[in-house]
Amino acid sequence: MAIKSVAKEAEEIMLASQMVSLGARLQVLQAETSLSYDRLAKLYREVKGCSPPKGMLPFSVDWFMTWLPNIHSSLFYNIYSYIHEHTPSKNAYALIEAYKVYLEQAGAGRGGVDTSEPLLSFTRAWMLVRFFESGLLQLSQCERCTGHFVAHAHDPQKGFVCAICRPPPRAGKTRANRARRTAEEQVVTV
Repeated sequence: MAIKSVAKEAEEIMLASQMVSLGARLQVLQAETSLSYDRLAKLYREVKGCSPPKGMLPFSVDWFMTWLPNIHSSLFYNIYSYIHEHTPSKNAYALIEAYKVYLEQAGAGRGGVDTSEPLLSFTRAWMLVRFFESGLLQLSQCERCTGHFVAHAHDPQKGFVCAICRPPPRAGKTRANRARRTAEEQVVTV
């Protein structure tokens, strides 16, 4: 009979609590800890104040290839790689630290305050790391800006141009941006 360590269990509860507060889904918690489903569901309700969401995790590498998600995913994965390689934080701990830095940086473009949901959720960030570990994705260097961006594994490296250097024609022309510009113009005219 295996003896359960109270200290190990407490460490896993703290890890799971941190991940839940960052938006992790129950499946992520199950994969990263050895705590039971019932215990994780109870912890989720305690931390979030509601039941965990149901349904499958997002599973598509193509989501990370569209222009804005690619920029955010690339930012996150470069932060994660640096933390994983240059600090004592590994695995889930490196993921948590990298995601916190990503949130700081992603909110910085809007005056440092972002009340909306981040473009890259914690669960998608976790999936991104899994896709890299399984060899489905790679970092490719842009030949114009020399930044490293998320790309399909085994895509040619030569001639790669990132989504920042070559945005799609309709980039930034969404209804939300149009409404924001209209509101800003109305404020200026008053």
